[in-house]
This record gives sequence, C-alpha cells and structure tokens, in this order.
Amino acid sequence: MDYKSFVASFKKVACVISVDLKAENSDNKYIIVEANDAYKRTVVKDINDFQTNVPYTRYIMKTSNFETLCDNCVISNVPVHTYFDIELYNAWMEVFLMPLESDDPDKGMLIFTYEMNPKADVNKLTDISSETATNVIQTCLKLRETSDFRESMKVVVKDIRIQCSAHRCSILLTDYEKREYIPLCEDYDEVEDPGQVPMESYMTEEFCRVIETWPRLINKSNCFVITNEKDMDDAHKIAPEWIDSLRHVGVKSLVIYPLRSDNKTIGYIWAGNFPVEKVLVIKETLGLTAFILSAEIANDQMIRKMKIMSSTDLLTGVYNRNAMNNRISDNDSGTAVIEKPFGVFFVDVNGLKTINDTKGHEAGDNLLKDVAAALKELKGDNVETYRVGGDEFLVIITGISAEEFREKEEFLRSHSECEGRAHYSVGACHSDEVNDIRKAMQKADARMYDVKEEYYSRHPEYEWHNKPV
Repeated sequence: MDYKSFVASFKKVACVISVDLKAENSDNKYIIVEANDAYKRTVVKDINDFQTNVPYTRYIMKTSNFETLCDNCVISNVPVHTYFDIELYNAWMEVFLMPLESDDPDKGMLIFTYEMNPKADVNKLTDISSETATNVIQTCLKLRETSDFRESMKVVVKDIRIQCSAHRCSILLTDYEKREYIPLCEDYDEVEDPGQVPMESYMTEEFCRVIETWPRLINKSNCFVITNEKDMDDAHKIAPEWIDSLRHVGVKSLVIYPLRSDNKTIGYIWAGNFPVEKVLVIKETLGLTAFILSAEIANDQMIRKMKIMSSTDLLTGVYNRNAMNNRISDNDSGTAVIEKPFGVFFVDVNGLKTINDTKGHEAGDNLLKDVAAALKELKGDNVETYRVGGDEFLVIITGISAEEFREKEEFLRSHSECEGRAHYSVGACHSDEVNDIRKAMQKADARMYDVKEEYYSRHPEYEWHNKPV
C-alpha cells in the first residue's frame, strides 16, 4: 500500500504507525512509517529534518495510554475514537485511529490523526456508545438524590465499579501543595476479592509517596493503564514500591484518571481488576465520569471552603461568633439539640489591652493565638471552641461526665498563668447544675468574670478594658 500518498491526502495532522505484534521492547514496537507535512510541522522546526521508520517516541513523549489505543486498534481491527483533556498541552484532544491493510502478518498498521482545542466540546464528550452514556448519566444523576454529597458519592462509585466489572473503584482527593491526600469514597467486591481493605488502612507515609508518583505515571496524558505484565514492568521503573504492593495483593489490571479543575489535579478515580478485554469501555466510562465528577467535587470543595470561612475566626482558627450563634440557634429550634451531659467554659484573655497599647496589636494577636492553642489541647470530636468576642472564647463539650469535665477544667486552670504563655481566666459550668445551655453559658461567663477580677487585683500593671460597670 502506498502509505505516503495516502497520508498526504489528509488535510489535518496525520501519520501512519506500524505496531510490531511480536515485539517485547515497546521502544521499537510502535514505528512512524509515514507522516504528512501537517504532522511534521507539529514535531520538528524544519520538515526536512523529519525521519520515517523511527519509534514514535523520537518526536512525542512516550505514553502507555497511546500505545494501548494503538494495540486495540490493530488487534481488534476496529477504529478507535477518544476525546480527553491532555495536561501536557493544557487542551482537549480528539484522537482517531483507523486500522489499515498490512503486507506483514506480524505487523499491524494504522493511521493516527487528531484535533486539539483549548476548551472541552460537550458534543464530542458525549460521542460515545449509547450504553456508556446512559450508564454514566444515570449514575451521576444519583448525586442529586440526597443533600449529603459524600453519601451520594458512595452510591456513584459503587455504580461505576459494577459498570466496569471491577473488583474495586476508589476516589482519592489530593492537594499536592499541602501534601494532603484524603479518601473520598470507595467500593470493593468482598465476595470476588475478600482480601481487600478500606483505603484509610493503607494511607501511610509510604502510600503518600506513592501518590506523588502518579503524575509521572500519567505523564501529562489523560490516564494511566495497566493491562498486562509489560505495563507493570514499565510502571515499576517509576514507582517500584507501589507496583510491588499491587502485585502482592493480586492487582492485574488498573485504570487511573486524574480529576482536574482549573488546570489543577484535585484527585483521582481508579478501577482495578477488571476484564482487560473491556479496557476501552472502562476508559470511556471513567473518562466521562471523571469529567463530570471533577466539576461536582470542585463545587463541593468550594462550598465547604466558603462554609469554613464564614464560620471560622481567621486569626485563631477556631469557630467564630457567627458559628456560635448558629449552634445555639440550632439547639433552640431543635435542629441539633445539645443533649446532657455537657459542659461549658468561658475563657477571657488577660492583659490584652495593655499588651496592645504597649507592644502593638501583633503582640496582642499572638496572645489570642496562644490562648486558642491552649484550648485546642482539649482534644476530641465532642469539643467545640468559639471566639465570641475580642478577647473571649467559649468552649462547649458534649457527652462529657461531670468528673471528666472537672479534669479538663483543672487542666485549663493549671495552664492559665504559665510563664512565657498568655494568661487567661476560666469560668466553668456543667449540665449537672443546669439543664439549659444558655443558662450554663451565663453561669460560666459570670464565674469567669469573678476569676478575672481576682487576677487583675493581683496584676494592677494590666488594664481591664472589659471590666463590668
């Protein structure tokens, strides 16, 4: 076949690639046989410098995903079409591969052509099989079945796993700048693969280092694929510890897609141990799902950040007065009742005005942060700390016995006048004394002022700017 004339007839970027069906060395398995001038101009400055019959990696980055597409095209002898976000060029690429006649039974031939655009075309994203489109849409619509986003995601990830016939499907959120990696949701088949464990059980420092190799594995492409031992061996060169662990737990196939928003990777979705003959369908499913879920997850993260900002004191990192008002309002309305037993502390910074006046507001801010740090030492999911005024803090502890509360009170008092640390006054009240949270707050506040008055009687060098009239 006259490949040179054939490829020259294409107006768009195009090249003919041969795939050695018997080659073990991937560097020489995929060879550029011919290319039109449009393709040559994308990879060399002078088209006269372009050479044929060389590995494709001479001109573009090696990508296992691209090689998988080539293999599927020539082995199945069917055209391949895919559309994806490629990080390398910060653009969306529409790829077409079509099998061609080959004079050599040991080699498959295909023509490769593509288009690139800076933004996603929704029409092209939906140009997939009707079955995949229906499945993905039905799955993603379940995000609207409940107001609890994370619970909805558990349903979604289970649907995806079943659609992919995979033993496991997981979504991990990432923040590479802060080095924070948080499991969002997962689903695994305990019957077919009883040895699997929750993702949280292996979120160790070692696994965090593994996560940091994924950008190199994906290599600025749209996904990373393992379907055979050769893929495993290639990946082993980049992430040997991870690949060894995958082999140890019996993972034989894997597809990982990055979740991207604003040109930034915010997480990953992956499916493992699926029938390798379904890899194209699985990539199609995960690719479209990743596109939709990226937007949903980014939106959820933005809402969460806004809620945190609206309820957090930016100086000290504890809840602010607005959050306290909402908490008490929810109790009063019955939305979130603060049940007995509970305890309340009112804490006030001592000497703040004098420090502000003599050493500056930065020194005063440091006092506030120091007291907040002391209150954060009252660790526990049942401890809620609020900054309710300029120098006042409120702590509500739920589900705590009177004895346990007294221990925490003693802890705070014993650290209230430490040398080199901020001084503060503490007032306390446990629900053993009063049933109502508001009355408990009033008692704790009044007791705090008694302690504060005694403190200032011993420290006349400090001015008490909130002294009751």
